[in-house]
Amino acid sequence: MRPQLARTVFALLLGISLAMFLTPGDDVPQGGPNDKVVHALIFGTLAVAGRWAQVPWVRLGVGLAAYAAVTEVLQATLPINRDGNLPDFLADTVGIVVGLLLGLIATRLGARARPPRSRSQSQR
Repeated sequence: MRPQLARTVFALLLGISLAMFLTPGDDVPQGGPNDKVVHALIFGTLAVAGRWAQVPWVRLGVGLAAYAAVTEVLQATLPINRDGNLPDFLADTVGIVVGLLLGLIATRLGARARPPRSRSQSQR
């Protein structure tokens, strides 16, 4: 059940982020936190959720970077009054790297917290 929940959460977060990135510019709230921080937080969250869903490291990193690039191109080309730009993509990439590092730390801490498997359990 947990893997299915993790995959569902990851898919929902991807859908929500896509809706956010493709919302017409007139409907995007102004003011608030720095845009680059928001980009990094979104992609950091996606990376952590992807690792929870057990997406392999490299596939997740490359996939999220491609997703970031595509959303920036769509913002630049669709008639939604948005600007796709390289600094946003770089902020997305920083978020991905930080999220993957957090996932690595969580995995290692989780491995330390689990008791070692006995020989009879590992042969099942």
